[in-house]
Order: sequence, then structure tokens, then C-alpha cells
Amino acid sequence: MDVGKCRSSCLSQRINSPDPGLLGLSRHSSMLDFLRSKKLQVRRPDSPLRPGAPRSCPSGSCCEPARVHVERLLLFEGVREVEVVDGCHCSTCPEECLRLPALKTFFPDSPWEVTVDVGKCSDPTYSAGGLFCMPTRFNTALVKNPQGGEVVQTLENCEMKEKCYRISQVEYYYEIVHSSAGHREERLKEIDVGRCLGSCSSGDPCLLRESQGGEKCLVWAEAAPSRCAPHRYDVHTFRSRRDRVRTVIAIQQCKCRG
Repeated sequence: MDVGKCRSSCLSQRINSPDPGLLGLSRHSSMLDFLRSKKLQVRRPDSPLRPGAPRSCPSGSCCEPARVHVERLLLFEGVREVEVVDGCHCSTCPEECLRLPALKTFFPDSPWEVTVDVGKCSDPTYSAGGLFCMPTRFNTALVKNPQGGEVVQTLENCEMKEKCYRISQVEYYYEIVHSSAGHREERLKEIDVGRCLGSCSSGDPCLLRESQGGEKCLVWAEAAPSRCAPHRYDVHTFRSRRDRVRTVIAIQQCKCRG
């Protein structure tokens, strides 16, 4: 499936000969057999960009998707959503951290087709003190479908954060309190339990290179999984409407953990 890709620099133009795999389609009994045989072949990496390759956008602009639509594919493991780039355009690259519009179309070419601005964060060329432009506040939009509807997450705000960071996530609980007169009252308690977002770098996996500053790696380290996880907590204790003591743990800080 051609999902498309936008490039800021152009590749050298060349005419490709027909894929020999396509010529061999007749040798297979069915399209399924043909696809299985293609899956076993080694995928060739994308051609590297040549130094000084002509830019597809002027200086200070970025080549970005103009619009993306979501295709739903029925695979052996179930339904999978794939984002397909409909077209590319040149847009100004902000030097500050901003929330930018990002249009995404759901259920294209159907009575339920709808386009939602899901948003994205800008990508400033600089990163002051190891900070990056990351999403910090989200919202939701309801998209109608044949089954009724589904909730789509949209981005509301971006801020300069570390790669692994905490965002606000508010939860509400009923709390029972007693007034000075001894009356039992029920109040709505708001707790920011927090959530960890971002990614963690595992560092350089090469333990030994061919020579100092050399590119060839002789010994590779096993990839140690690292994830952005809660590091410090705060505990909130209150009496619930069932007259039981309830404890809610809130995340105060996030950190990369191996």
C-alpha cells in the first residue's frame, strides 16, 4: 500500500525498470502466493539524499503533509488503521514551540467522511538545554461511524519538555466531609493524577569500533529496553461516599527506567 511520504529535499530522478517480482506474478497460482513470496524478500533501504540535493521547499520552509486520511485494513490479526498522505505542501517552520494544525480525514469517500484537526507540535531546529517541543494537553472529538461513533484524540497545546515528561491528567471523586456543625457533606474532589509521556534513548549501542572515530562497529550491546515511567508519587487519602477510606496515587515526576 502506498502510504506516501513528504521530503524536504528531492532525490535524483531516474526511471526504474519494471519490478522483476511483478513480471513473475504469472508464476504464482494466486495473488496471495505472490504477496507471500514478496514478504520473504529483503527490503531495500531508501536511497540516501545526495549532498547538495535540490530542496523541494525554499529555505525556512518545511515539506509537510497537506492532508492525511485514515484507511482501515482487515488483516489476520484484526483491523489496522493506516495513515495515508494525500499530498504535500511547503509551510513555514516555526522557530518556537507551537501547536500546528494537522488535518486528518476519517472514513473517506463514504457518508461518514469527516476531517478533524488533530494537531501536532512544531519541530524547532534548536533544543535548548536538552528540551524538545512535546504535546502537553489533549482533547477529544467524536467521529460518527456505522457503529455509532468513536473518540479521536486531538492535541491542544505543546511546550518545551524533556524527552520523558509528566503531563496533567485530572480525575474526579466524591469525597465525604463533616462540617464544623457535624453535618455530613458530599463534595467533588479533583486530583491531578498525572501521566508519563515521551520516549527514552538507550544511548550508543556500539561497544567497540574499528578505530577511534570509525564508523564500523565491531561489538554491539544487547538492546536494553528503556521506558518513560513514574519516578515520584504523591498520595491522596479521603473518605468515599461508601464511607470507606480511599487512597489515590498521583504521579509527581517521570524518569527513564531501564
